[in-house]
Amino acid sequence: MTTQRSRSLGRPTLDEVAARAGVGRGTVSRVVNGSPQVSPESRAAVEQAIAELNYVPNRAARALVTQRTDSVALIVSESEARVFGEPFFAGIIRGVSAVLAETPLQLWLAMAQSPGERDRVNQHLTSQHVDGVLLLSLHDDDPLPGRLVERGLPMVLGGRPARMLSDGAGISFVDVDNVGGGRLAVEHLVAGGRRLVATIAGPQDMAVGVARLAGYREAVQQARLPFGEDLIGYGDFSEESGAAAMRKVLQRCPEIDALFAASDLMAAGAMRVLKERGRRIPSDVAVVGFEDSVIARQTEPPLTTINQPVEEMGREMARLLLDRLRGDGGGGPGLSTAAGVSAGSGFATAVVGTSNGHHSVILDTHLVRRASA
Repeated sequence: MTTQRSRSLGRPTLDEVAARAGVGRGTVSRVVNGSPQVSPESRAAVEQAIAELNYVPNRAARALVTQRTDSVALIVSESEARVFGEPFFAGIIRGVSAVLAETPLQLWLAMAQSPGERDRVNQHLTSQHVDGVLLLSLHDDDPLPGRLVERGLPMVLGGRPARMLSDGAGISFVDVDNVGGGRLAVEHLVAGGRRLVATIAGPQDMAVGVARLAGYREAVQQARLPFGEDLIGYGDFSEESGAAAMRKVLQRCPEIDALFAASDLMAAGAMRVLKERGRRIPSDVAVVGFEDSVIARQTEPPLTTINQPVEEMGREMARLLLDRLRGDGGGGPGLSTAAGVSAGSGFATAVVGTSNGHHSVILDTHLVRRASA
């Protein structure tokens, strides 16, 4: 006997699930799309039929009905080598994935550092492909935030371009207390008796670079210590940039007795150069980094650093985006994970209200003492 199932080709259809469950096609559709308007008995029958037939919903057809793609994009404005090679980005991805794992949403990752990469990503970032966007490691010249605002796509930034320090532009973001962390690092060095504190700052077209340098300046000036551009080097948060900046600072001010580096990787590069020049750490030069990544435990000596909760930053980014998606309407039961910003996170946070109902989160930082300072 030839049955409807044996005659069909490919994967089972919605009609076959309905026939197996003994319900109408519309009932199956409501179950698949998470509608509460289905009786418990009908839902159980449909779910059993789905399991027996190994039915997989047609995402394209479902998108036509729900006006959702069930996909969000994480766009990182850095090279592939850095995204897959530096602990910060891995931590963000773990945090985002942990929250989205509790929803129907799928995450896709793209790097967009060069103009060509940005153009390709830009073409894909439409409501036909993704429901929302997470943007990470933005610089001032990045056009993506403006384009997404024009398209009305919900988005959340991880960190900010420097211009957003003065103009939030009504965009939700998650960041850490970079000024406070930079200040805390220098205060620790000063408390240890250091009197000529240099710094290696991050890019000045990123808020994180500007803010950590501001924290350094505040603490040095508060302590009435020598201050000037000769004591400041600049890097891009990578280890090699930290080494290059350290060489320049030592050439200008060889007598420094302390260093605050705006990332652990830059601190590791700086420590390598200090050792090459015969400087003992911490007796000759004390060093403090920023992030508390795995790198801080691998340097010799282990690195005193400012802890920023990277995975929690990723989780908050995802939670804020879920809030945005629910606020845009159409968020099904699976999108109700973010009951409140920072709820139950266990981290000290400040929730910042911006224009047009957008909210942002600032995560606290703290000092982790190890042997380098």
